[in-house]
Amino acid sequence: LSPGENKLIIGKEAAGVHMIKRAHCPVSHWYGGQTSEIAIMPPESLYANRDFLWRVSSATVEAEESDFTPLPDYQRWLVLLEGSLLLSHSGGHPFQLEPYSVHAFDGGEATHALGCCRDFNLMLRKEICCGGLRVLSLPDRGTAEVRFESHLQTGMSCQALLLYCAAGEGMADDVKEQILLREGDSVLTEHPGATVLQLTARGSSRFIVAEVQH
Repeated sequence: LSPGENKLIIGKEAAGVHMIKRAHCPVSHWYGGQTSEIAIMPPESLYANRDFLWRVSSATVEAEESDFTPLPDYQRWLVLLEGSLLLSHSGGHPFQLEPYSVHAFDGGEATHALGCCRDFNLMLRKEICCGGLRVLSLPDRGTAEVRFESHLQTGMSCQALLLYCAAGEGMADDVKEQILLREGDSVLTEHPGATVLQLTARGSSRFIVAEVQH
């Protein structure tokens, strides 16, 4: 596989399950750290051009003090995976982001950060996309059924469900095949509909589920 093979084409005709290996995610650098792009749609879009509908990534913040890149056209969701992060939006009161809690905010807000960390990000274009994140924590051999839980919004015809292994590892089974997810790996299901991924943890593990529709 080459990095480009993680660029997935999501059409309207059929559902499909795609493995996204951590090692094949394109990595880019920003002044505060680096970002691994897990998925971006449409696949030909570029983060730098701000022409994408939605994007999922994992980033490191390596500078003790940093400012988030302004993204006024996007709503953002953030989950702290490792380290510590003190955030403030538009000069507001700083608050500590708790590990594995989901924080949603407007990408257009001036966001200031203190602390070094690794995080997980979802960006959705305002007025076109909707969705969100949720966290699954499983003990060794713990199981969960992962499915698209949101109701389809009026005027939206495309759905995507991404399962990310944040810590530990697990086996995702979609009936047709079993997929081993190690830390940093993902499974993307296009147009999931009633598709259910049977997830079994190998050791104490944590996963993040991203839902998107547009």
